[in-house]
Amino acid sequence: MNLRIVDHPAKEAAAHKRNPGFPLDLDWVERIRMNRSALERRAATIGTRRTVKKDWQVAWLLKAITFIDLTTLNSDDTPGRVERLCAKARHPLRQDIVDGLGVGELDIHPGAVCVYHTFVKTAVKALEGTNIPVAAVSTAFPHGLAPFETKVKEIEASVADGAREIDIVIERGMVLRGDWQALYDEVRAFRKACGDAHIKTILGTGELATLTNVAKASLVCMLAGADFIKTSTGKEKVNANLPTSLAMIRMIRWFHEETGIEIGYKPAGGISTAKAALDYMALMKEELGTHWLQPHLFRFGASSLLTDIERQLEHNLTGHYAADYRQPMV
Repeated sequence: MNLRIVDHPAKEAAAHKRNPGFPLDLDWVERIRMNRSALERRAATIGTRRTVKKDWQVAWLLKAITFIDLTTLNSDDTPGRVERLCAKARHPLRQDIVDGLGVGELDIHPGAVCVYHTFVKTAVKALEGTNIPVAAVSTAFPHGLAPFETKVKEIEASVADGAREIDIVIERGMVLRGDWQALYDEVRAFRKACGDAHIKTILGTGELATLTNVAKASLVCMLAGADFIKTSTGKEKVNANLPTSLAMIRMIRWFHEETGIEIGYKPAGGISTAKAALDYMALMKEELGTHWLQPHLFRFGASSLLTDIERQLEHNLTGHYAADYRQPMV
């Protein structure tokens, strides 16, 4: 089987060399050009040319669970909802599905639980005894327009509360103005504030006007020390899609060719079906290789994806699709 269901993520992550950051190379930034038509044509082949069926599909879907940042980012979030989400993270599949597939011995759990800063302590406590990290959105999520000092303090507060991953948002205006030095300096400062916590930079790609801007912003964030680049907050009108992902993934590949550093990728917003997850996994495999299909290098930002994956896995066992309420999230 080409895709291993379970690697040893702790060992792989421990051996992974973290991005130290590099000086801003404006000549490199200005050389970047993205051909939208070519990217759209390439992306259009993913869902039609690559499919996995039966046992292979089960393996891919089980793997997909390990990439999910199980997320709740609603204005009406409560400690109780976060605790229920963490309970789901501990046991992402119903026991009858686990027993039916015979995967009880596999350590299958989401890549992280992602919450607002307010709920970091709640999530850390609820996940105690597991190796599931808590990720906190930060820096005035989702708009990123608070004063710089406020954003830095928010990062520091989330790290102090136990967050091991910080999803920051960039100021889109810096990209639209072409102020690459300001973007670099800000992300560099955010990386420093994160300390040992890994930093994912949310670009807000649906608000950056062009794929060339998306690619340039991706490079600047990686040069500034980002561990992951991420498409969206999930709050924009246009969130993750395959052409945008392809532009960002190819910048990750170029960055790796030039520096030897592996950067993670996280599409987020609107990824709610198992079919969509498989398309993104196929894109990663074809563009970056199977090695990148590991939780420390690939994540989904999703709140409802796990429900559909459970439905697909139950269908594999029974031949019938269950109602959504049979796989409650929170």
